Parts: sequence; structure tokens; C-alpha cells
Amino acid sequence: MKRIRYVFKGRVQGVGFRFTAIHYANQLNLTGWVKNMGDGSVLMEVQGEEFKIKSLIHYLNSDHYIRIDSFDKKEISVLENDQGFGLKGY
Repeated sequence: MKRIRYVFKGRVQGVGFRFTAIHYANQLNLTGWVKNMGDGSVLMEVQGEEFKIKSLIHYLNSDHYIRIDSFDKKEISVLENDQGFGLKGY
């Protein structure tokens, strides 16, 4: 079980990135959240099995509207009892 914080840059706002992430994360039974940032990037924390997290990133990279130019990735502490994956407020 891992929890990873990502900051995605590229064409990641206004293209359905957050809702695509929510859709696939829920299909993969991952938990966490996703949020647009004021600088045009997207911040996401995702928790679950490593291969499922990698699958989520693959799905996001495969979307024809989303273009991830770069991302920063940092492993952080797992949150006990984390449930669901959704939007985080601004």
C-alpha cells in the first residue's frame, strides 16, 4: 500500500483531467483526491496498490485530450481509513 502525491503540468486543466482521474481511480479502487492549482497544474494524492496507481497514470497519459508534459512525484504517509477518490476544494 502506497500514497503518492503528484503535481502534473501540461494541458491538464480544462480537459477533464480531474473527472478522468476520478473515474479511473474509482474503477481501480484507489483512494485520494485531485485538485486544480492556481498555476495551471493539477495536484493529486492517490493511495492503493502500486500497480494500480501505475495503471491510473497510464490511463491519464493515454487520454487524447490530456497532455502531461511533466510531473513531480513524492511518496507520502499512507492515511488509515481513507475512503473514496474525489475532488478536493480550492
